[in-house]
Amino acid sequence: MDANGRQTDSTVMVVDDVPTSRYAMGAVLRRAGHGVVPVASAGEALVELDVLLRAGSLPDVALVDVGLPDMSGFELCRRLKSQPPTAALPVVHFSAAALAPGDRCQGLDAGGDAYLSVPAEPEEIQAVVRAALRGARLRSGAEALARRLTLLSETIVAVQAARCPTELAHAAAQGTARLTGDSAAVFVLGEDGELYPGLSRRRARTSLPGPGAHEAVARLIRGATAGHAGVRSIVVPAPLWPAGFLRPGVLEDARVVLAQTQEGKPAVCLATPAHARAQETGALVARLAQATALAAEPLLMYQVERHVALTLQHSFLPQKPADLPGMEVAVRYVPASRQTEIGGDFYATLRTSRGVLTGVGDVVGHSLDAATVMVEIRHALRAYCVEDPDPAVLVQRLDRMLQHYHPEATATVCLALVDPDSGHVRIANAGHIPPLIVHDDGTARYPGAAGPLLGLGLERPPATEEFLTPRHRLLMVTDGLIETRGTDLSVSMEQLRMAAADGPSDVGALCDTLLDCFGQDREDDIALLALRLG
Repeated sequence: MDANGRQTDSTVMVVDDVPTSRYAMGAVLRRAGHGVVPVASAGEALVELDVLLRAGSLPDVALVDVGLPDMSGFELCRRLKSQPPTAALPVVHFSAAALAPGDRCQGLDAGGDAYLSVPAEPEEIQAVVRAALRGARLRSGAEALARRLTLLSETIVAVQAARCPTELAHAAAQGTARLTGDSAAVFVLGEDGELYPGLSRRRARTSLPGPGAHEAVARLIRGATAGHAGVRSIVVPAPLWPAGFLRPGVLEDARVVLAQTQEGKPAVCLATPAHARAQETGALVARLAQATALAAEPLLMYQVERHVALTLQHSFLPQKPADLPGMEVAVRYVPASRQTEIGGDFYATLRTSRGVLTGVGDVVGHSLDAATVMVEIRHALRAYCVEDPDPAVLVQRLDRMLQHYHPEATATVCLALVDPDSGHVRIANAGHIPPLIVHDDGTARYPGAAGPLLGLGLERPPATEEFLTPRHRLLMVTDGLIETRGTDLSVSMEQLRMAAADGPSDVGALCDTLLDCFGQDREDDIALLALRLG
């Protein structure tokens, strides 16, 4: 208890070379309820502070005599303030000798927090120490809050940068753990009932809860958010909170912060052990939960859009082409990874009155709209080639169709009409990577087929004429296979040419080899088509 009957838990270091003065100062402080660490010199103070620092128990205030024998109290203060571990330690100078105002200013310039003339009344000594403690704790609290706010802003940036709900949950869990200093688990519950969990790296990755635990959490979130939009915090007792999410195999109460922008929207649950520093960090965790819920909505909406787009693409891009007499054909389609957007890549192999029409293309953009336009182009191509399968005519008609029905859209396409009997090939290219003709002798070349994108209404060059033999393979790809950010496309095309020239003669094996070489973790969809005359 201090002089006013209040309990204290602070420790004061008294640095004074006069034993009687040191004893008297210590007695006054002990009567006020402070712990006292008495030392007789500046050197002894530095040694003792080093020992206390290693033990994690630095004093809360240092009372330093100005006239110490080994160095002045001002110099001792300057040294303490220059070292990060002791820079925040409040220093109160005192002296029994009369000092000029300039000397007192020297103490303040050295970093001292106050000055005390002794002898002084016990009440004055206690009041000065209380003031120094109060100022230090205010500064410490403000610095701690600033650190937590910085952590919160960094976590919100990571949450907003997440590319999928699972990545979002993990980013929020890691940020929650940093804010609270304990393990954390975050769950995002979609409108369709799908649960996306994320765990902080503070907890071990062994003994993870089973599927039943995830369903229990989903039920808890649904029940706790029913009719409660906004943010709320509850403590879930151990029997209701599955063991293992916060600590492997440990059954414990959980403090759960739930956030939902409005009823029926995705719900977010941030969970920490119930003993975690809720009073200090509760408001910040609530803000993080709110930010996570806001970020989850567009991500989950995109998940639905992506599923629809992929369904469209898989519906209209069969993995095995129809049997084509006199020709061996292989196709491959690989959607971009789950974290990236869906594109409008497509391929086609169509029987016509003048041979087999093959083509690959890519609608510019990444969205459900791009996938929808892709389907329309593919349907239009099937319809137009019944009347006239000439590639040059087809790209003209596709160009006009896009301008009429989708004036905001552009696309690339490369078409090749192959006569299996004669090997004659007509190629029309609209802004796409030209086809690659690969010979069994280990050479490969790009025909000079070029032209502007579809949808621009520009004049187009005539079709390019080529001839294939059974020793040739015709390879058509979309740029998702080889395009790399920061690398010129011509360099990537040359790498593809060299790899194809050294590739296997079987068209299916050739496609698989090129996917192994170029198609790992790509940011865009990939379509390949390879053929050879039988």
